[in-house]
Amino acid sequence: MKIKVLLLAVALSTSALAFAQESKKFGPPAGNAVIGDTYGNGIASNTESKAVSVDKLSKKLKKDNKKAENVAVKGKVVDVCDKKGCWLTIQTEDNSQFFVKMKDYAFFVPTALKGKNVVMEGTAERKVTSVDEQKHYAEDAKKPQAEIDAITTPKEEIRFVANGIKVVN
Repeated sequence: MKIKVLLLAVALSTSALAFAQESKKFGPPAGNAVIGDTYGNGIASNTESKAVSVDKLSKKLKKDNKKAENVAVKGKVVDVCDKKGCWLTIQTEDNSQFFVKMKDYAFFVPTALKGKNVVMEGTAERKVTSVDEQKHYAEDAKKPQAEIDAITTPKEEIRFVANGIKVVN
């Protein structure tokens, strides 16, 4: 009886190990983010030509005062989450930034995306970001504690949820 239980335990352990997923789930994906690389859903070939600047997106959201769905935006990546590559920030024409998350947390981007120009497809909206959420993202970005402590008020900003991202230059 003991041998059967022992054999069953060994068989179950072996099966669990055989089907275990790779443990490299920590940290952003590796990669150099070269021109043409895509993350998430594929980007249609005509998306680059229909992509709007961050400035035009901001004006559209102010005018419509609502979400902009299925919109394509182009911009320069200035920051990427160092922990998982689960968010990034895009530089705007007036040197401010807007925040991008990946839809349904379904894909991540490498930190090598910093400094690259991208085209993204997804949904944009104006949103008020709480102090706690701002501090959380500042901690993820490894900002100095003094900068984190200086966050004391909610901030209205453009939030973008990306379905797909493509490196364009």
